[in-house]
Amino acid sequence: MKIMLPAAAMLAIVFPGPARAAALSDAEATFLDQLVTASAVLEQRCVGYEVNGAGGVQLGARLLGSPDAAMAMIDTYAAAIKARDGATYDPNNFRPEVYEAASKTFRRIRTDLVRNPERACADYGDTSVDRGLLRRY
Repeated sequence: MKIMLPAAAMLAIVFPGPARAAALSDAEATFLDQLVTASAVLEQRCVGYEVNGAGGVQLGARLLGSPDAAMAMIDTYAAAIKARDGATYDPNNFRPEVYEAASKTFRRIRTDLVRNPERACADYGDTSVDRGLLRRY
């Protein structure tokens, strides 16, 4: 019997370091989920919300331990967005696990925002305001 391995499994065997994405820590996953939620609200142009940059860094610093760690996660998320859009990005900031997690969260939230924009904009927008990532205008 001949066993065929998927290409990803082959790469993991041949190139164990780069082929395996590191798992996100709980704090990273939480902050990323919150960043993606806020960005989806803005991307869908939910009325009454804008970025609260300082609040986002403060939230990230509380969750990740420092403003530098928060900025690094924000830069990593920005690289994932650029990679998805086919734009040039800094490969030093790109993490495949962030790209994958952000993509899943963004699809889920965007689906809610498209299906019921008024309710979802209010729910996700207000939650992001409460967390400090967005502010009302």
